[in-house]
Amino acid sequence: MGFRHNNVLHDNHFRKDWQSRVRTWFDQPGRKLRRRNARKEKAAKLGVRPLTLLRPAVRAQTVRYNRKIREGRGFTLAELKEAGIGKKEARGIGIVVDHRRRNLSEEGKALNVERLKAYKARLIVFPRNAKKPKKGDSTGEELSAPTTRAPLPLPSSFVREEPRKITEEEREFKAYRTLRDQRAIQRNEGARKVREAKKAEEEANKKK
Repeated sequence: MGFRHNNVLHDNHFRKDWQSRVRTWFDQPGRKLRRRNARKEKAAKLGVRPLTLLRPAVRAQTVRYNRKIREGRGFTLAELKEAGIGKKEARGIGIVVDHRRRNLSEEGKALNVERLKAYKARLIVFPRNAKKPKKGDSTGEELSAPTTRAPLPLPSSFVREEPRKITEEEREFKAYRTLRDQRAIQRNEGARKVREAKKAEEEANKKK
């Protein structure tokens, strides 16, 4: 069979012996059992410590997902300061710290401060030496209190409101128009200030 013109030559590979290169996953049930046993051993070694570290409640990224609350990387230094916990102390009692994160809203900051305070209220710090407890260690009845290893649950992403009648003021309010006006005001703020400064300068020159 001949070939004409500037076409690609056929280069078919039909003898690759693919049967010897097939990857099988017959060890999945065994791996599952080993992982489960490893988790049990790790939990037993931890004693009464929580199974997971405490992380902040943050909003998911982008407008599409920011209605959801998830666990963040770590608490900010401002949140720790407001809750009365040092950054070195936090690492020792199972709280993750992220020095790069910043609080962008007062509501988010207050939420995490409450989370830290709730965790600290539930926390029992067993002293290394029962006869010589250090500062911050639990003492007395706290040591005999019932313990739980369950993590602190995330708060609800929104607060449900009771049904009510719409007021006349709310009925007349135009949300879309208000947003457009506010964006326009923000966008033109710089040009407006320049115009006002120029006008003030011209009036000052006229008075002279």
